[in-house]
Amino acid sequence: MSKPITIGQSHNVISILANNADWNALANSGDALQAIIDHPQESGEQFTLFLKNSGKMIVGEPRIIPIDRTAPFDPVKLLGQGWTIEEQDERSLALTQVNLANVWLEHMLNKGEDWITGEEKLRRLKKANSIRLDAKVFQTLWEDKSLIPEAWKKKTKGNAAYIFFDGTVLRDPDGSRCVLYLCWRDGQWRWNYYWLDSDWSASDPSAVLASI
Repeated sequence: MSKPITIGQSHNVISILANNADWNALANSGDALQAIIDHPQESGEQFTLFLKNSGKMIVGEPRIIPIDRTAPFDPVKLLGQGWTIEEQDERSLALTQVNLANVWLEHMLNKGEDWITGEEKLRRLKKANSIRLDAKVFQTLWEDKSLIPEAWKKKTKGNAAYIFFDGTVLRDPDGSRCVLYLCWRDGQWRWNYYWLDSDWSASDPSAVLASI
């Protein structure tokens, strides 16, 4: 069993980093610093990996991935006749590459909530002004699964995480609104869609970027 870090050790690490950081560069990185404040758990996990790697940048896993916008996402090709695109996040459609290191997984639950409807989650995402990654980003990751971040395999409260791409809202042949997702289950990546009028929990986060 690993030993807990002592207060003295934590102060020593902070002192070393503080005395050697490029504060001029950090002063111009307000958005990045705010992202750390807004997402303490994910930032802590990334910092832990950084420390485990002896304070070196972690390399090897793809981070910046190109998005081919010359061929738009086709719901009929993926899902069949009768499927249409209902709405899309135009800011996501403008992206020709995505830095996966800047992607956050947001469930949008408020304190004390165990679930909300997908439509309510979508309203909150829009209000937060986050860039909701679209179906073409989903397609890029699905067609080359080696690009999917390892962190997305992590379970939430013992449940597999269903990573949604709300930047593209689809309508099925019966008229229901749906969103595509990726999920690591039974040792492999899977995909499917889920209805926005259903209940969504902390295990159903959306892949988003900070607004630009």
